[in-house]
Amino acid sequence: MRENRGIFYKIDWVLVGLYMTLVIIGWLNVYAAVYDENHKAIVDMGQRYGKQMIFIFAAILLALGILIIDPKFFSQFSYFIYGFFILTLLLVIFTGKTISGSKSWFAIGGFGIQPAEFAKMATSLALAKYLTTLEIDIHKPRTLIVASVICLLPAFLVLMQHDTGSAIVFLAFIIVLYRAGLNKYIPLAFILLPVVGVLSLMIPKLILVAILLFTALIFYLQSKRMLKNILIIGAIFVASVGFVYSVDYTVNHILEPHQRQRIHVLLGTDTDLKGAGYNVNQSLIAIGSGRLLGKGFLQGTQTKFNFVPEQSTDFIFCTIGEEWGFLGSFGLMILFVGLIIRIILVAERQRSNFSRLYGYGVASILFFHFTINIGMTLGLVPVIGIPLPFVSYGGSSLWAFTLLLFIFIRQDSSRYELV
Repeated sequence: MRENRGIFYKIDWVLVGLYMTLVIIGWLNVYAAVYDENHKAIVDMGQRYGKQMIFIFAAILLALGILIIDPKFFSQFSYFIYGFFILTLLLVIFTGKTISGSKSWFAIGGFGIQPAEFAKMATSLALAKYLTTLEIDIHKPRTLIVASVICLLPAFLVLMQHDTGSAIVFLAFIIVLYRAGLNKYIPLAFILLPVVGVLSLMIPKLILVAILLFTALIFYLQSKRMLKNILIIGAIFVASVGFVYSVDYTVNHILEPHQRQRIHVLLGTDTDLKGAGYNVNQSLIAIGSGRLLGKGFLQGTQTKFNFVPEQSTDFIFCTIGEEWGFLGSFGLMILFVGLIIRIILVAERQRSNFSRLYGYGVASILFFHFTINIGMTLGLVPVIGIPLPFVSYGGSSLWAFTLLLFIFIRQDSSRYELV
């Protein structure tokens, strides 16, 4: 009993408080997003807000369960947890239920479980475990290859489920690799790749190739004209040209038509306000109509009359923007930024390298979800359908994010015992 009291005494209550605040905000806005005059009770189990209450209670029980588990369990069994969820990702491809075009759900009674959400947590554990194994050197090609496989294997399996949004999230682990000591130029190149990809869809390819060639010449003239440098610059140029043409092929021959249309609408090369651009257009109308202070709780007209599809899940931020206004939306973003910064600060005080890198995995996933979700509601990134952590409706996402965060909180509570 004393040990349990010690655990709860040592946990970071700032993280817990931010978590509970976001969960409550999410529940209220799910209620507002699907509000029904005939079902006003927020605990009505026949409505999404009633089901979300069940999900929240279950999430709290999961959090409490995590806090009483020996923290060494997560390090010792990281690969088993990872392997289990890789297996579920395989099984769901063959036996899963198709929802919104993605075959990524296990149907259990009236509920659905999406293993891709939990796979992010499992990948964070496995990657942290591998990178903190003795004699692992992040600068060795073998280490990078194994780490890449750990991150990209679940991403590939999720992509096979036609869930592009969830698959892209696994790219966030580049931040963990950088914290582990990866050469700074690799993350920089990783950031520049999307820029080149976007340009390849907006300007003629020959012009873009000419720009890349000019850039390569500048680097060549400013570098020591050694054979090694010439070969590196030449290889990067050839790879960049190949990437330019591969983006065009991927967009026009591999992506689904609706995904291709969303990209063209986002880049302004096509306008489709009744089709691919409808969600974003209605989202911007809803958020803009909220102005500074919002229309008030349950007073959003765009929300009430269901102008924005998926408003309780992927587009929950629209409800906040319309009913809470700019100040409410900004306040929510401050909470998320505060949560992510707090996780990083707590990660840096860890004595265990495993706990530190796992913390960066948690921060990376939450940052990616937060940035992409709000970005797509504002028309800044393509609509790829990923939830806003702790706020969007859904049991799988809430439970997975809860496990992700509270495993880290549990590690931190025993940071003096873990090495």
